Amino acid sequence: MDWVPKTRLGKMVYDGEVTTMSQALDTKLPLREPEIVDILLPDLSDEVIDLNMVQRMTDSGRRVKFSVIVAVGNGDGFVGVGRAKGKEVGPSIRKAIDIAKLNMLEIKRGCGSWECGCGKPHTLPFEVVGRTGSVTVTLKPAPRGIGLAVGDVAKNILTLAGVEDAWGFAKGHTKTKVNYGMATFNALKAMSKLRISDEQKDRLNIVSGPVGIHVAETDVEMED
Repeated sequence: MDWVPKTRLGKMVYDGEVTTMSQALDTKLPLREPEIVDILLPDLSDEVIDLNMVQRMTDSGRRVKFSVIVAVGNGDGFVGVGRAKGKEVGPSIRKAIDIAKLNMLEIKRGCGSWECGCGKPHTLPFEVVGRTGSVTVTLKPAPRGIGLAVGDVAKNILTLAGVEDAWGFAKGHTKTKVNYGMATFNALKAMSKLRISDEQKDRLNIVSGPVGIHVAETDVEMED
């Protein structure tokens, strides 16, 4: 990749001092270069949540812009959402993808449903709430096999985040997909900020970020 890093975090990634997305977020340094995410999460997928044409009348005539909201994620513990506007569809989507990468979030998963108890990190560990505009989204842990019992917008974001099972409830004008998507993302953001005790972590098998890393660490501990 022909990339010259401009930020401290970018230089750390470029020099190999930071090799995973979890390490990058743990530095608490601002994420300002999308190339950082491209290097640390090469298997990233993206999904256009909503694309609207916005028209405005001016003295010189009618002007048209496109408003887009995009979600990106690796399907295993990392997800981001971005919004952008532009005169053309393609550049607007690419701009929204770059913004979503800069909003990358490491989410927590576990077995938080009292109906389950399988011990695998397949759902949310706790109930969380997110709000944007008139929309309020509530996400709850669900037993294994339920799937994502949520709206289509929330389903896309949770799938990219790697959540397999969840209950979801939304209030407000959910037809406004921008607010619905941002409210869902804010719910996941609220969950990432929760402080978890060691007892909760062990009881609900809570993992943060990629599940595969935690499984590998467990195997190493068993060998020792």
